[in-house]
Amino acid sequence: MASAAAVRFAMGILGNIIALFLFLSPMPTFINIYKKGSVEQYSPVPYLATFFNCMFWVLYGLPFVHPNSILVITINGAGIVIEVVYLLLFVIYSPNKKRLKLIVIAVLEVVFVGVVAVAVLRLVHGIKDCSRVIGIIAIVGNIMMYAAPLSVMKMVITTKSVEYMPFSLSFASMCNGVAWTIYAIHPFDPYIAGPNGLGTVFSVAQLILYAAYYNPTQEQITARKVKAEMGLTEVVVSHDQFNKVSNISAR
Repeated sequence: MASAAAVRFAMGILGNIIALFLFLSPMPTFINIYKKGSVEQYSPVPYLATFFNCMFWVLYGLPFVHPNSILVITINGAGIVIEVVYLLLFVIYSPNKKRLKLIVIAVLEVVFVGVVAVAVLRLVHGIKDCSRVIGIIAIVGNIMMYAAPLSVMKMVITTKSVEYMPFSLSFASMCNGVAWTIYAIHPFDPYIAGPNGLGTVFSVAQLILYAAYYNPTQEQITARKVKAEMGLTEVVVSHDQFNKVSNISAR
């Protein structure tokens, strides 16, 4: 029978794989943004929250804060790199006003994490105390990451459309929450188990919302296409009529 340590390590590996899928799941969204040259109605909030969250979990996993947490460092380090790429794309394809706001928030996040790291390492002594302080702050960051799509959920309910709430992101968030909750059960780590358990609940709520508004979304997209085609037809007809009138006048 597998030992608790072996199960924990296996769940950590699985958690890394699922979390990587979570970080990469918005790629279709950013490919779409690149093709259109605009962020449209997509929100940068989930990516800012994930960036903030990953920085704190890298700090939490350092040997002098929480030993034997290499799997926490590896995936969150990768997450920082991926989120930076996403945020850069938002900066490039956002209007000037939103671009400046996005840059300011990202810089403030980096400064805040740096200040907290220096303060804790200088003022808090002992691995246990450092782990507790950083862990509590990391919980807030993790909850922010999972709760960030709530603003998008509000838009979904208002517009009755899930067009700007990618299914892949919600599904990956749920799988990620489940894997890291199991990872934290034995030995029990409340700083990992708590926010990831709550994140699982948030993600399930998003998936329920997605299922509820999927058909209305398809109807809206179809109606938009029909309207666009009708508008194009009207333009073509008007142009033909104009040519006929011009030909008659010329005669």
